Amino acid sequence: MSLASAAVLLFLIMDPFGNMVTFNSLLGSIPPRRRVAVIVRESLIAFAILLGFLFAGRSLLAFLGLQNPALSISGGIILFLIALGMVFPRKSVVGGDPAELDGEPLIVPLATPLIAGPSCIAALLLMASKEPAKMHRWVTALALAWLASTAILTTSVPLFRLLGRRGATAIERLMGMVLIMLAVQMLLDGLKLYFDG
Repeated sequence: MSLASAAVLLFLIMDPFGNMVTFNSLLGSIPPRRRVAVIVRESLIAFAILLGFLFAGRSLLAFLGLQNPALSISGGIILFLIALGMVFPRKSVVGGDPAELDGEPLIVPLATPLIAGPSCIAALLLMASKEPAKMHRWVTALALAWLASTAILTTSVPLFRLLGRRGATAIERLMGMVLIMLAVQMLLDGLKLYFDG
């Protein structure tokens, strides 16, 4: 996988356009300047979580006795379910009404699972375990995807006004369709690895 394709994959999985609605709902009572600071803080926490899994992933997988086929198949299933939720929206992953949360959210649910979600972690673990010699490439891809996602989320208020709910939903569903295809490819790759092994 090239640097560009890895960065695009991670960006699609982070789903900043889909997260705009949830972020605006959760941070609606916070002043605009403070809202940007909160988004940057949560994005940095998410980046640290993802970096941690990227570097510690191989050791964790070895400790648990998990092999690449299992990781690819499970990652494909998780990604497929999340992508399906993007194409056919269901109840928010936040759980409950965002208005029920008091004060500023910390780590949960913004940093994780909205930015650093299970499918993003699975994709990073798969990259690191399949081609550990290219770790610098995966770090760069993660940084590029994270920067693009953070830029969209920090400008989500004017961007959401420009796109409107329908525009944001259309982009999210388009991204979901691409992710479904990527999820199926991950499943097929995992099955091929399993049967070849």
